[in-house]
Amino acid sequence: MKHIAATTDAGEDVGEGLLIRRIKNGTVIDHIDAGEALNVIKILGIAGTTLESLSIATNVPSKNKGKKDIVKISNRELLKEEVDRIALISPNATINIVRNFKVCEKEGVEVPTMIVGSVRCPNPGCITRTNEPIKSRFAVLPDGKGLRCLYCDSVITKDITSYII
Repeated sequence: MKHIAATTDAGEDVGEGLLIRRIKNGTVIDHIDAGEALNVIKILGIAGTTLESLSIATNVPSKNKGKKDIVKISNRELLKEEVDRIALISPNATINIVRNFKVCEKEGVEVPTMIVGSVRCPNPGCITRTNEPIKSRFAVLPDGKGLRCLYCDSVITKDITSYII
């Protein structure tokens, strides 16, 4: 493969490296914590049979973070609920909306204070895990490093991704 000077869809110079093709329309999720790109793909429900063009770069050098991951998805803009889930595992990620090869919107994610219906409670006895039509409700811990179920007080601090629905 040819190594060339490259820039991201967000216009950042990445110096010498492998070139990943720019997307015409879609979303670039940048500044993902290193090693979390595949979890972002899981959160977005993207499987091997997706119709979207998808690019994933892991452990890319970053001036600010040392290393980061990047995910590019063509012809798709993320829903707020998807962005909130990404914020849980990578609170410094940025979402870039690309239209006609130009970044039209660029925003950092915000860790929400409440997550409704997007996380499965780890407590098998929780009312949200029964046949009752009740959506899970989790408060984000003040440090942003965990979730607390508002029904049974179960706390998730590790491997949050495995509980995201």
